[in-house]
Amino acid sequence: RVCMRFDMSSFFLPARGAAKGRKGLKRKKSETKKKKSTEKKVRLKDISLDEEIASDSDGEGTRELPQGKMSQVPGQGSESEEEEEETAPEKRLRLAKQYLSQLEEEESGLKDTSEIDHDAISHRLREGVLEQAGKLQKKVADLYSAPSADSIRVLRGHQLSVTCVAITPDDKCVYSGSKDCCIIKWDVQSGTKEVVFPGGRKGVAGGVVGHRGQVLALAVSSDGKFLASGGHDRVIHVWDVRSNLHLHTFTGHRDTVSGLVFRKGTHELFSCSFDRTVKIWNLDEMAYVETLFGHQDSVSSIDCLSRERPVTAGSNDRTARLWKVPEESQLVFNGHKASIDCVKLINEENFITGSQDGSVALWSITKKKPLVSQPHHQGPLAGAPASSLEESWVTSVSAYTSTDLVASGSNNGYVCLWKCGDRLRSLEPCFSIPLGGFINALAFSHCGSYLVAGVGQEHRLGRWWKDKTAKNGIAIIPLHKNV
Repeated sequence: RVCMRFDMSSFFLPARGAAKGRKGLKRKKSETKKKKSTEKKVRLKDISLDEEIASDSDGEGTRELPQGKMSQVPGQGSESEEEEEETAPEKRLRLAKQYLSQLEEEESGLKDTSEIDHDAISHRLREGVLEQAGKLQKKVADLYSAPSADSIRVLRGHQLSVTCVAITPDDKCVYSGSKDCCIIKWDVQSGTKEVVFPGGRKGVAGGVVGHRGQVLALAVSSDGKFLASGGHDRVIHVWDVRSNLHLHTFTGHRDTVSGLVFRKGTHELFSCSFDRTVKIWNLDEMAYVETLFGHQDSVSSIDCLSRERPVTAGSNDRTARLWKVPEESQLVFNGHKASIDCVKLINEENFITGSQDGSVALWSITKKKPLVSQPHHQGPLAGAPASSLEESWVTSVSAYTSTDLVASGSNNGYVCLWKCGDRLRSLEPCFSIPLGGFINALAFSHCGSYLVAGVGQEHRLGRWWKDKTAKNGIAIIPLHKNV
């Protein structure tokens, strides 16, 4: 019995020698791990030394990695290290100083450095704050007078009606889209074609990318990097403005793409379509982001400024909608008696719409009904035959951003300029400009020196009438200020 007990205890309890052996194994493993870690450290040190020696011998600040990326040599990436170490308050202070120095340089360009007008700088800073808040309204409408007929230039190059226009941020070039499926880039000063982006219903020969349907929408990013185009072929093409090369094609809309706009200061693109949706795209990643639903009919027009709040015109559902994208909500505005074909933001708080009921309406985002609505041609603005006034559709609108000057175009060939009254509570006619045909698109230059109108023999969205006397093209209307 004693032997059995001893054997069982020896079976369950480890021997002293075995325990020591295990402890020895643990010590050996820990020693080997330490050796390996020290070897790795030595190897890493050797590699970093080799890299430094190789970079010094090359005499260049970058070296090529296997993935094709470029990395800074140690000791020469001081700028990136400083940016990483910089805190958020320090960055804000640095950017504020840069902005102030930029304003001082602009003011010193007008005057001597010793006579910099600091009141003018503070005034510009206040304007910037008001503009971001959407409450800036520069009063410039009274400064402009009607241009002479000889000063208006009409640039012809499209075979069919021009449907949309877009101006580059530097105001040097204008893009125009047409029912002939082509896009043309124009030089404003010389009035010549710079580039033609071909298209056609049967495709483009030679493998060149182009629209296979009517082009109805164009938009240029605020930094002048991207051009976006859309139309009847249901796709959105993205082009590089500087090289004029095709970059990407977005698919997703189930019907005609009728409007495009970039959010100011970003590469976020909003699109609207006859499929009743609004879609958001990110051009930095060339990716689809989100789809917004709400309209009960085709969406005909869209606009956006700095905030992530685009405004749309809902065509035959007779509503305009403001989309609060971060809040995932929308505001609905009613007031027109017929289809709303066009919309444009004046600032972040107000916008203007044009309808087939022949009226131009001014809205505030705090009111569901328009602040004021005016017939497009009445009284002093009347200049067309009475027969055309009976069915005068407002086919396009535009606004000189953050000012009291807006414009509207009609199917009777007249462009009308309006003055928004104090606090944007009234619309007063300034003057009208006869061009002939359908005014399918309008756009103010960023500096306010000219207005571009897209003119055609047909309406941009259909073929209800045809004015054979009109000329398809774009009209560059100079806006001269009174001295």
